[in-house]
Amino acid sequence: MLNIKDFFNFKLVFFVFCLSFITNINAQIQKTEPPFWWADMKNPELQIMLYGKNIAHYSVESELPIVNVIKTENPNYIFLTVDTKNKNEGIYKISLVQQNRKAKTFNYELKKRSEGSAFRKGFDSSDVIYLLMPDRFANGDTNNDSHKSLNEKANRNLPGGRHGGDIQGIIKQLDYIKSLGATAIWSTPMCEDNDETYSYHTYGQSDVYNIDARYGSNEEYKQLSEEMHKRGMKLIKDYVTNHWGWKHWMINDLPTYDWIHQFPGYAQSNYRMSTQMDKNTSEIDKKYCVDGWFVQSMPDLNQSNPLVLKYLTQNAIWWIEYADLDGLRVDTYSYNDKEGIAKWTKAIMNEYPNFNIVGEVWLHDQAQISYWQKDSPISAIQSYNTHLPSVMDFTLHDAIGEAFRATPSWDKGIIQVYDNFVNDFLYKDINNVLIFAENHDTSRINEIYQNVEDYKLIMTLLATARGIPQLYYGSEIGMRGDKSKGDAYIRQDFPGGWKEDKQNAFNPAERTQQQKEYFDFTAKLFNWRKGKSVIHYGNTKQYLPNNEVYVYFRYNQSESVMVIINQNKEQQNIDLNRFAESLKGFTKGKDIISGKKFQLEKSLQIAGKTSMVIELN
Repeated sequence: MLNIKDFFNFKLVFFVFCLSFITNINAQIQKTEPPFWWADMKNPELQIMLYGKNIAHYSVESELPIVNVIKTENPNYIFLTVDTKNKNEGIYKISLVQQNRKAKTFNYELKKRSEGSAFRKGFDSSDVIYLLMPDRFANGDTNNDSHKSLNEKANRNLPGGRHGGDIQGIIKQLDYIKSLGATAIWSTPMCEDNDETYSYHTYGQSDVYNIDARYGSNEEYKQLSEEMHKRGMKLIKDYVTNHWGWKHWMINDLPTYDWIHQFPGYAQSNYRMSTQMDKNTSEIDKKYCVDGWFVQSMPDLNQSNPLVLKYLTQNAIWWIEYADLDGLRVDTYSYNDKEGIAKWTKAIMNEYPNFNIVGEVWLHDQAQISYWQKDSPISAIQSYNTHLPSVMDFTLHDAIGEAFRATPSWDKGIIQVYDNFVNDFLYKDINNVLIFAENHDTSRINEIYQNVEDYKLIMTLLATARGIPQLYYGSEIGMRGDKSKGDAYIRQDFPGGWKEDKQNAFNPAERTQQQKEYFDFTAKLFNWRKGKSVIHYGNTKQYLPNNEVYVYFRYNQSESVMVIINQNKEQQNIDLNRFAESLKGFTKGKDIISGKKFQLEKSLQIAGKTSMVIELN
């Protein structure tokens, strides 16, 4: 017989047992990533990350064949790999099991892929890319300027604060962007960034499966893609593989200690990307470049960890498939673990063989930039291949920033642009490089030159040179911004993007005469470029500059265009006999800038600080 003390002890034990049983039966999965997937993907193995309090105490059963189950030192994670091969679209049950009881069962969906998804055509040299920062471009929905669950609230009076630009603002101005001659949009990242300050930058992401609610929703991002495709335009997502923000939910509950690079904790990158290719570099210098954090608020992801790499790969593919993307621009590409990022890139390009990805490789040497392009003759020396189709031509950017203001000399002035193209032989695919005069991290070109004449010369170059031109929002109406004053000054609001703005530069009728001159010149050039395959894919023949007059030809078997850029302040008389090898067979020309037609005789006059783009007949 139980005495009263034993009886109460028995009841206590029984109560704890029941409570434990009830807790187990009510096991919660807080996150499932990817939230869904697609049937008929080229790589049928899918890694599903399950997150919830102590869920690693359970085993897993699935209607999708299980390939592998990985449990880490953190009991809040299960990484479940399933095989989707020959599985149709539909709902499949996955269960957490304990003591032969299903504590939690949930549905996992495989969706049907869009027709032709695998063979989507990415952006290429027939495109002109318009780079914008959504927070600073246009506010189409004032209701989402702030959000109760996100830290930073809208404050347009604060230069570095959130100003309220969003996806609906971009959608409302798509016709404006198209009228400029742009065929693609690269927006800086839109996934959630929950930092307390400076979150409009959005490179410190806190959730990579959800659009920041202050920009809109996943559905609105998909709508943006749909609206662009209706107009024959392409959407390029800015993707960050190197780091997340310190507010990312997973950073605050790491799946594994080595999910991020630890020293332990934080250590600053030395930013010396040359250590990635230097055969003489020390291991410690290479480590602090690759493993060091970009900034203290952006923990550095470890792409050599297979779980991390798979997570990042699937996340990128998920967005491509979900939002019907046409390309990726990858931030700080050369700071990643170079073997890991090559696998990431190759996996995406295997899934979408006609896709395009451009990597930010901010270096100042053509050989070092070429190293990061697919099948590079430079990286082949080290038996390394990034599989990255496109890189950014930062050396041309450097030349543009100096050439039009330098005192002419043997190696200064317009010769700097010429010399940049001399090294085109270093690249495997010179047409698939991104060319630009500025971006969201540099001083605006109109700040550097502060006159429309130089702007026109630079736009002539971008519109006619080999590669994929990228324009930066607002420069087409003369917007300026000095990087030395802070990032907010190169990322100012587009006038007219907010209802309260006094002037709407999106509207031609409201542009000042100066804004009109900038815009009209830009639009004329880049709309002309749309239909010129000789510019998109043709060859280049350039001639040494003479008296700061730079001449080059873009040509193919049936067409030729003569480009003249006169950097000299004075009118120049050009002896056409010098260009006989490129002018052979042509007797007439039309300058698409002025509309003037003329006979090709012995010489040609060009006014100071002007350019000509001559279609030869």
